[in-house]
Amino acid sequence: MTAQQPIGSGYGADTTTTDVLADVDLTGKLAVVTGASSGLGLATAHALGDAGATVIAAVRRPETAAQAFAQADRVEIRPLDLADQASVHAFADEFLASGRELDMLINNAGVMLLPETRVGPGWEAQFATNHLGHYTLTNRLWPALTSGRGARVVSLSSFGHRYSAMRWDDVMFKAGYDKILAYGQAKTANALFAVHLDTLGREHNVRAFAVHPGGIMTSLQRHMSQEEMRAVGWVDDQGNTASSFKTPAQGAATQVWAATSPKLADAGGVYLQDCDIAPIVEDDAPGVRPYAVDPEEAGRLWALSAQLTEVGLTSR
Repeated sequence: MTAQQPIGSGYGADTTTTDVLADVDLTGKLAVVTGASSGLGLATAHALGDAGATVIAAVRRPETAAQAFAQADRVEIRPLDLADQASVHAFADEFLASGRELDMLINNAGVMLLPETRVGPGWEAQFATNHLGHYTLTNRLWPALTSGRGARVVSLSSFGHRYSAMRWDDVMFKAGYDKILAYGQAKTANALFAVHLDTLGREHNVRAFAVHPGGIMTSLQRHMSQEEMRAVGWVDDQGNTASSFKTPAQGAATQVWAATSPKLADAGGVYLQDCDIAPIVEDDAPGVRPYAVDPEEAGRLWALSAQLTEVGLTSR
């Protein structure tokens, strides 16, 4: 496992997708980007396509994506609802039937701070969408990822992982719902997923990363009121976005860097922030909490995910 400490990438919070792809040619590469019709996913898909990659935009609303990519020649749009395991399997079945090799899987889609919502067999929706949907998708696409070309899987975590470690006694919040803790657990799960996936994928030349993109105002905040956003300092009394927030091109830079940078050629299983490996921290400094990169926690989450979804790399 790669050490969870900065490598001095030369980039920072202001780095954009254009910066990290300035000397990268992705011609002939294929990427799947979930949640690509808006926000960070849209910026990521455009950036990869502009660098020469073919991008499959896996989205819940294809008609919205069609408008967003009207001028993009290298983007293919496919339906995918991560909250619906049947939809995930259908997407994977279609992709695998094509026989294509997959170089980059960007698990970007997500939901945040939902009111209590249940999907599938009663799963808490933030955990089910942000983690379990991507868990199943990655496992089902495994044959295409292990093509031998050096695939990378990038999962979008966030600063929100600090709100909660895994709640092993009540992962699905059956004993009482808290939308902030539920979101925090889901983002911790995204980070832990990368840790264990990298352990399993290393021998197959598949490396995995978790990413904190920074603060960006996108449709992800649609479930938050103006009062809630003011309370956490995301907007001021006039509704203006905090100056510390990034643009979509800056926010997408770290996941694009994770998917393409030669500096990460021999790395994996780490949490990234501002286009570098983040340090482990216990305080309010930038970085990742130790429980979100703990290999034992990651293995326990993988086992639970396999049990819940009945999908796993050894049970295809």
